[in-house]
Amino acid sequence: MMANQLPWANDAGFRIRTDDGRLIGPFNTFLRHPEIALRFLGFAAAESGHTSLSDRVREVVIVAVGAVWGKNAQYELYAHKILACRLGLSPDLIEALGNGEVPDRLSDDEKLAARVARQLLVEHRLDDDLYHAAEEEFGQQGLYDIGAVMGQYQTVCTLLTMFQVPAPEPADIR
Repeated sequence: MMANQLPWANDAGFRIRTDDGRLIGPFNTFLRHPEIALRFLGFAAAESGHTSLSDRVREVVIVAVGAVWGKNAQYELYAHKILACRLGLSPDLIEALGNGEVPDRLSDDEKLAARVARQLLVEHRLDDDLYHAAEEEFGQQGLYDIGAVMGQYQTVCTLLTMFQVPAPEPADIR
């Protein structure tokens, strides 16, 4: 984690350790079962390194996952609001996504990805019209990639919630 995750987080502008060097966020939960955490980080690297999704669409999906978990997974929203902002999403769009909305000012593919993620997360299904629109936009591989990134961040949010992991203060994305 220190060799890969720390430089990534530092470059991105969010904290994964305290001033005295302790891990925070989901990273400290990974210490509870390092063998699985190592493989989870391998999955995360494969997902992000081989995705067919644009970086912005991917972050829209990740923030949509965090929105469903809300206050229980604030660290996920803290980190990914920063990443989304660095990708050019405005703070008001990110805030709306983080509140479970699908803002009209997102690009068409971003709105579609947010709607897919939201419907799967809230209704645990994907209606036929939305599925076909998403398949036309992203293809079968893109649909898989949406599911993979959602699964990854559902796991992160589960761990953050289970172990009551807070976000650093202040969580300013500007």
